[in-house]
Amino acid sequence: MAEPETNAGTELLHSIVIAAPIEQVWAEITKLDGKQRAMMDAVLDSALEPGAPLYYRSTDGKRVFVVGRVIEVDPPRLLSHTQRLTMRDDPWTVVSWELEEVAGGTRVTLRNSGWPEGVQRLDKVDTTWNGILAALKQVVESGDVGTGLKLQYVMMRAFMWAMPAGTKSENVPEPPGIDRSA
Repeated sequence: MAEPETNAGTELLHSIVIAAPIEQVWAEITKLDGKQRAMMDAVLDSALEPGAPLYYRSTDGKRVFVVGRVIEVDPPRLLSHTQRLTMRDDPWTVVSWELEEVAGGTRVTLRNSGWPEGVQRLDKVDTTWNGILAALKQVVESGDVGTGLKLQYVMMRAFMWAMPAGTKSENVPEPPGIDRSA
């Protein structure tokens, strides 16, 4: 498995202002004790310290959707980690959640960098990030996602059996270490 690159390629960039204190937004992004509604009901599994593995798992723990390794944590302002989606044959990239206090709440800037030129369906990943940030805003400001997303999540759970074998927890290897010289 190749080392994740931390400074090359295309960057996906999204930003949104959430009408809530920075600590509340941070708590939702880094929640370890239950479903992250904005992250498609995945459960974050990590020690959230530099070098620690990071997984977004199904609620029953049988599937892994995202695997990575924590690069940097600076509560409540920055969480940066490598990432690879287990349902796609994509390269390792870096995701950075940057939080900043602004008038009216907290600006969340999401950077997904390191995409090499020519990656297929990058527009789909970009659209997914946009939806995740909109859902994060909804969860933090109102306490939950809307009915449409709830129905989508029910359908996703109903068809979990049809997901690729590479998403099964026992088939997901530990993420590679981080090359800090890159």
